[in-house]
Amino acid sequence: MTYDYIVIGGGSAGSAVTGRLIEAGASVLLLEAGPRDRNPLVHIPAGFTRLLSTDLLYHYETEPQTGLDSRPRIVPQGRVLGGGSSVNALIYIRGQQEDYDEWARLGNSGWSYDEVLPYFRRAEDNERLDDRYHGVGGPLGVSDLSQRCELSTAFVRAAQQAGIPFTHDFNGARQNGVGFNQITTRDKKRCSAAVAYLRNAEASGRLTIRTGVRVDRILIEAGRAIGVEYVSNGQLVREKGCKEVILSAGAVQSPRLLLLSGIGATEELARHGIEAVQDLPGVGANLQDHIEFPAVSYCTGNYGYYGQDSFTNTLKNGLQYLLFKSGPVTSNVTEACAFVNVDAPQERPNIQMHFVPIVFLDLDQDHVKSAGATINPCVLRPQSRGEIRLRSADPGAALWIDPKYFQHAEDRRLAVAGLKKAREILAQPALRSYTSEEALPGAGVATDAALMDYIRKRAKTVYHPVGTCRMGVDEHAVVDPELRVRGIDGLRVIDASIMPNLVSGNTNAASIMIGEKGADYVLGKTTLSGAALDAVV
Repeated sequence: MTYDYIVIGGGSAGSAVTGRLIEAGASVLLLEAGPRDRNPLVHIPAGFTRLLSTDLLYHYETEPQTGLDSRPRIVPQGRVLGGGSSVNALIYIRGQQEDYDEWARLGNSGWSYDEVLPYFRRAEDNERLDDRYHGVGGPLGVSDLSQRCELSTAFVRAAQQAGIPFTHDFNGARQNGVGFNQITTRDKKRCSAAVAYLRNAEASGRLTIRTGVRVDRILIEAGRAIGVEYVSNGQLVREKGCKEVILSAGAVQSPRLLLLSGIGATEELARHGIEAVQDLPGVGANLQDHIEFPAVSYCTGNYGYYGQDSFTNTLKNGLQYLLFKSGPVTSNVTEACAFVNVDAPQERPNIQMHFVPIVFLDLDQDHVKSAGATINPCVLRPQSRGEIRLRSADPGAALWIDPKYFQHAEDRRLAVAGLKKAREILAQPALRSYTSEEALPGAGVATDAALMDYIRKRAKTVYHPVGTCRMGVDEHAVVDPELRVRGIDGLRVIDASIMPNLVSGNTNAASIMIGEKGADYVLGKTTLSGAALDAVV
């Protein structure tokens, strides 16, 4: 059997582009490295907390990071149908309007905020109903929180006491402020991109999904992508004859596949004995990621979600969820956020703070058996740029990943300023009524140098790698503004790797938008514009 399109990667963007291609009447083969999303914890909002260490995620190890006290870091990424949208904290934040206008100013016509907003709206089925910024009737359920614990509310009040205004919508006219997150749920269940786009698509009979496969390379003849080569159940399979191959494997795997297929810097390919098909030195470059670091206070009582994973509470909360679709299990845990500019409060935010109503540290750090409140600031638009390379031509070999965290001095300056602001919020009366003195960094960590030393030891990824197949019009761009790989016909990259610059917030919403917009490019449709705002849903 031949297919109109082969999509590599069933994550946030890959699910969206697949769903829209099926809707248009095409036939699609979707190849996913991970399993089906059948684990029930995937579909329970709070279930992701039990999945972080499982095989539903890749656990990529970076090179030792000079900016992190020479520690290597683990960067988890989704490895299941739905990708990150199946295992993340469900936060629905698009970034800032200026992010997309900057993409357009770099020469990426069609990617300004007014031109991408219709795709955000088309994707949404937002319970806030239809307005200039939100849509209804789309495949992706977006909801307000039904569960807010007392510590999350206290954080929102404490941030206001620290001078940060309240906002009811991080995706509206302005992102600035503190408030409660919207999350990707429908009927109190996670609405991943797989649930949103693939369930109905499978019912069409024109979608074939193969999970548990390892795609080894894209088949290219005479400058055109004609198919793929992959391993399934130990057997090598070649699929040919499609109109286009669409690479949606994410910011780590998409550059890997291009390099293995002979698309990348000629010198690097030659080093591994790979014949160069197209010299594109930008493949694997421009790696960006958000990185966060905790400010923690312990609670004076059993506040927040500490202890909710005990055997007794698990039974009680599970029963409440099954019977009434209510209680702690409906929470995404990270219920509140703040966006601030630590230099000029009225200007575009440069720091995001995730609030977690427990003591939340990285997987390799000490587990603290105490109730607590954690504020995790991160620099929204880091200037540091890393890279991803092959270690060998073996498709199963680990990658060489160097994010170069905190390489740029401005990232370090903003990190210290963000941590100071987080400490200020922790010290406000609204939170101090639940907490004791600051535990981390601790009162003894006072100077900027000491704070930066603490950050180096405690910082962790926010799971947002992007940029490694950058969109642009210059010689270092990997794809053009219609997401076509430069110099190769019939091949596009449609995922977070095409972002020229990291968006100012969580990346799932933007990845789904890229899938929506990319599908229109594949289909040759006139893309939606600001003038079509009222006609997208």
